[in-house]
Order: sequence, then structure tokens, then C-alpha cells
Amino acid sequence: MDFNVKKLASDAGVFFTRAMQFTEEKLGQAEKTELDPHLENLISRADGTKNWTEKILRQTEVLLQPNPSARIEGFIYDKFDKKLPSRMTNPELLGQYMLEAANEFGPETPYGSTLITVGEYQKRLGGAEREFLQTSAATFLTPLRNFLEGDWRTISKEKRLLENRRLDLDICKARLKKAKQAEAKAALLSEEVDKAEHELRVAQTEFDRQAEVTRLLLEGISSTHLNHLRCLQDFAEAQATYYAQCHHYMQDLQRELNRCANAVGAVCPNPVSSALLSGPSSPGATVSSLSSQKPSSLAMEQMQFPATGTRKAKVLYDYDAHDASELSLLADELITVYTVPGMDPDWLIGERGNEKGKVPVTYLELLS
Repeated sequence: MDFNVKKLASDAGVFFTRAMQFTEEKLGQAEKTELDPHLENLISRADGTKNWTEKILRQTEVLLQPNPSARIEGFIYDKFDKKLPSRMTNPELLGQYMLEAANEFGPETPYGSTLITVGEYQKRLGGAEREFLQTSAATFLTPLRNFLEGDWRTISKEKRLLENRRLDLDICKARLKKAKQAEAKAALLSEEVDKAEHELRVAQTEFDRQAEVTRLLLEGISSTHLNHLRCLQDFAEAQATYYAQCHHYMQDLQRELNRCANAVGAVCPNPVSSALLSGPSSPGATVSSLSSQKPSSLAMEQMQFPATGTRKAKVLYDYDAHDASELSLLADELITVYTVPGMDPDWLIGERGNEKGKVPVTYLELLS
């Protein structure tokens, strides 16, 4: 018990002495040993790495999980080393609602069948998002956290030790200076100066040893940067894969919806054609009916397109062919297009040199 009390008192004395030295240095009343410039640069680089890693980590977490409550829940589960309960992503939940609505409205109705189609693709988008989140957490977030919670804690500990050794060294320098001044005035015996010199040598040795340990650790920051570089590349690749999947799913969904729309149109003919076939009930009926039921701009384009002629078209967006029957497109290029009897009105035949295939009308600007 006596030993513990003495140690506690000794530690308190050391802490107080260091605090006094630190305060006097800040006030300019005491000299401060400057670190080696190379070591100073290493410390500055390490501090910058830590600060930016924290910012990048936090913002990536916001990007992957915008809901702050969900982020806090995930943090708590992670701290207690428990697995976070699996839950649906937002697209998956939306898809589930659409499927349930379709069952209520009738899967065979146009609206119900379309809800089923869109809902299934929403669930696919949600699955892609889930996979992206899991990959990003494993390949990017976890390594950043490991650095902050592992390597950086070790570096911080050694930096604190180095600062304490520096304060101890400066305290010993100050004591030796005072001892020599007192000796010069014959106020102290020479053994007091010898004792102060011995303490200074010990403090200098401990400071040099700690500076070397800290330097070796800080030089490892270069390896940390290389590791984070690889993690960043993995994160970008995961993003590219995720967005490519989403783009592919949405293109497939658009084709499905176009087919659904064509099927509905076959059951419910164009109102303009119906009016012409049924005939007017009064002399002004035809004009009134046609003026109130104007075709869409896409339909107008198709109505003006020659049945067997060709036209030039400018490509508005890049398009990747999904099978051998389609033609890939590049934005701003000019191609020749034409239609054939019985063809889906949302598609045309495109030609570029010796290449030929189907192209979507929505990707084109038809030129006169």
C-alpha cells in the first residue's frame, strides 16, 4: 500500500513538473528542444492522414447509408461485436409494396401486371444495392476503421511518449543550467551539478530512443497510403459494377414496359383510328374528335416516316446492343434509319456502313 501511495505521489509530481514546463514553453519563459525536421514532417503527414481518413470514412458512411439512425444502430452493433439484423433495402421494400398492390388490384389487369414488372425490377435493384453495400463495407470502410482504431492508436501513444520524453529532457536542461549558475555563485556543491548532468544524459538517451521508435512507426504511413490506395480502387470498382447493373436493369425494364404498352395498345386501338373507323355521328363530330385526341410527338414522327424510305438520324446517347439483332450507338454520330412493316414503333432499323441492326427511337433525333 505504501509503495502504491509513493508511486502515485511520484507520478503526480512528474505530471505537475511536465505541466509547468509545457506552460512556460507556451508563454516563452522556457527553452524547448526542437524535433528533427524529418521527424516533424513525418508527424505532420501522419496527422493529415488521420484527419482525412476520418473525414473520408464519415462521408462514405453517409453516402452508403443516408439514414443517421441506421448508421448509429450499425455502430452500436459493431461495438458490441454483434451481427446487424438483415433488413430490406429501400428499392426492395418499394418492390414488395408494388407486388402486394398488384395482388389487390388484380395481376391480370394492365395496372396490376405493370406493377408486378416494375416491382420485380425494383427488387433486383435492391439486391444490387445490398451487394454494393456489403462489398464497400468489407473492402473500403473496414480497412479505414482498422487504421484509425489500430495503427493510429499505437502511433498516438508513441507520440505522447515522445512529447513526455522531450519535456523531461528540457526539465533536466533547465535544472543543469540552474545548478551551474548556483555553483558559479558557490551556493551549491559540485555534486549537485554532477547529478544534474547525469539526469540530463539519461533523459537525452530516453528521448533519442523514443524519437527513433516514433520515426519508424511514422514512416509506416507510406505503407498505409498504399493499402488505402488499393482499397480506394476496390471501392471505385464496386461502384462501377453497381451502377452498370442498375443501368442494365433499367434498360431491361424499359423494354418490358414498351412490350406491355404495345400489348395494351393492341387490345385498345388508337382513339384516332377508332374515330375514323366508327364514322361521325354528326357533320362536326370528326373534326371535334380528332382535335381533342392529338397523337404524341413520337407517334407524329412515326406517321410522317416513309413506309419504305430512309432518313438520317443523329444519335443522342450512347447505347450498347443487348444481342446480335441490335446495333450499338455512339452519341453524336449520324446513321441511316428506316422502318419495316409490323415493326415495334419504338424501334427502327439502323445502318452504319456494313453494320445493321435495331435501334431505339428514344436514342435518336430524326433529321429532315
